[in-house]
Amino acid sequence: MTDSKYTRQTVTQVHTWVPGKLFSVRVTRDPAYAFQPGQFARVGLPADPTDPHAEPTVWRAYSMVSAPSEDWLEFYSIVVPGGEFSPRMAQLRPGDALYVDKTPFGFLTLDRFPTGDHLWLLATGTGLSAYLSMLDDPAVWQRFDRIVLAHGVRTADELAYRDEIAAWQAAAPGKLVYLPIATREPLPGMPQERLTTLIADGRLEELAGLPLDPAPARVMLCGNPDMLADARKLLGERGFAPGRRGIPGTLAAENYW
Repeated sequence: MTDSKYTRQTVTQVHTWVPGKLFSVRVTRDPAYAFQPGQFARVGLPADPTDPHAEPTVWRAYSMVSAPSEDWLEFYSIVVPGGEFSPRMAQLRPGDALYVDKTPFGFLTLDRFPTGDHLWLLATGTGLSAYLSMLDDPAVWQRFDRIVLAHGVRTADELAYRDEIAAWQAAAPGKLVYLPIATREPLPGMPQERLTTLIADGRLEELAGLPLDPAPARVMLCGNPDMLADARKLLGERGFAPGRRGIPGTLAAENYW
């Protein structure tokens, strides 16, 4: 490559979850590309898709869905209407190029929590991505006694990767609690509410069967900025706090917007 900061990878698979709205792209992975579960990549597209030699000029950040042990990279995305990047990314097909910055980014990683018994993974929309990579890593299952994965969406068809989540539940019975929460339609056994409302009124704890207590619990937040701001405030009132100045934290968050 003329620019050593990135590599050219090849699309191998495109999966549509909701037509025109949600999709995943799988690409080859450079053998030298190493990352931790929860980190994100900068991926690029050329300004002129018809020129096979064009350099990438448009870049966006996407968390890895795939585990570090896989020989591919997978990204989960929403189509932003009128966007410069995601509509084009959704149109990629096997054999097309996607460029990946050689440096992974982000700190929503398990090393933020050197201790803890319960891991709460709270996501809205495509913020689910980072947690899929974590759950595909044996280290998370060894470190925590119980894991709660709560995924807030608008409608049931936006609940992606349910087969993978079900497989993890089957592999470790009773260890992973999956809470699919939709705000615009009822789901069996689940309230039709925002995640932050369920934190505030205590129903999220009831659904999980675990206390949201900073003594045993470690919480990760990944999603839209409004959810993060509200959840940080609610959890802060319960004693959760990010790590600072060498003091381990009980809360980690990352915008996914």
